[in-house]
Amino acid sequence: MLELLDYAFMQRALLAALLIGVAAPAVGIFLVQRRQALMGDGIGHVALTGVALGFLLQTNPVWMAVLVSSLGAVAMELLRSSGRARGDIALAMLFYGGMAGGVMIINLAPGGSTANLTTYLWGSITTVSPQDITAICVLSAFVLCVALGLRRQLFAVCQDEEFARVTGLPVRALNLLLAVTAAATVTVAMRVVGLLLVSALMVIPVVTAQAVTRGFKATLILSMGVGVLVSISGTVTSYHVDVPPGATIVLIALGVFAVVSLLALPLARHRARRSAQPSQATENALAARP
Repeated sequence: MLELLDYAFMQRALLAALLIGVAAPAVGIFLVQRRQALMGDGIGHVALTGVALGFLLQTNPVWMAVLVSSLGAVAMELLRSSGRARGDIALAMLFYGGMAGGVMIINLAPGGSTANLTTYLWGSITTVSPQDITAICVLSAFVLCVALGLRRQLFAVCQDEEFARVTGLPVRALNLLLAVTAAATVTVAMRVVGLLLVSALMVIPVVTAQAVTRGFKATLILSMGVGVLVSISGTVTSYHVDVPPGATIVLIALGVFAVVSLLALPLARHRARRSAQPSQATENALAARP
């Protein structure tokens, strides 16, 4: 492990993996809570259009992807909240429009082809540049500030929008902020796991943590720990075995989820028995009455 730190590109790769491993589950827990686990995929397809625009306009693809994906996420949230289109329809429009726009625009760029999008589609963490690290650090800091600083408000909105509105919370503003934060997370993670796999890193650590925890705070902390674990281990494994890092990270995450789920089965049965004991005691008391 220590010998990896002798190489500058691996230092950048491990730092990027660490930041994404923390940031992705911190936002993913809110998407899972409001049953929008696939939102990351939709935003990822829109971010592809931003990457292509970056090549066309000869600007930084990462920052252009942030801008375009944020606009797409806001548009989807406005459609969902207005009732003009259901959430699944808005998500489908993001999927198809983003992918088609990216492919069309990249072919209009000077010397551009779909091959230029490969590293963004599947991730290439070992080719992360110093400029990419700067963008990842800035975006990760923004994501963590929002997700951790406003976790109570975001939890309330994702749990019950009507109740949150009654209590005086700015529901529309918080929903839009969450959408922009999710877009920033997708853009951060695209250099690590790729736009096509980014949703996995936002969702799998969360559902893994939910298998063994019950409270929101414990789930948040554990999911971030799982995210860091799978990101770092996937990066190290890809270096030693010479396999794609994005796919390796996701497969390790799935493996951790499978192991934790199996180990959590006895705990789930124990909880079920404990919850059934009061009702059984009540039935016995009623049966004992004359």
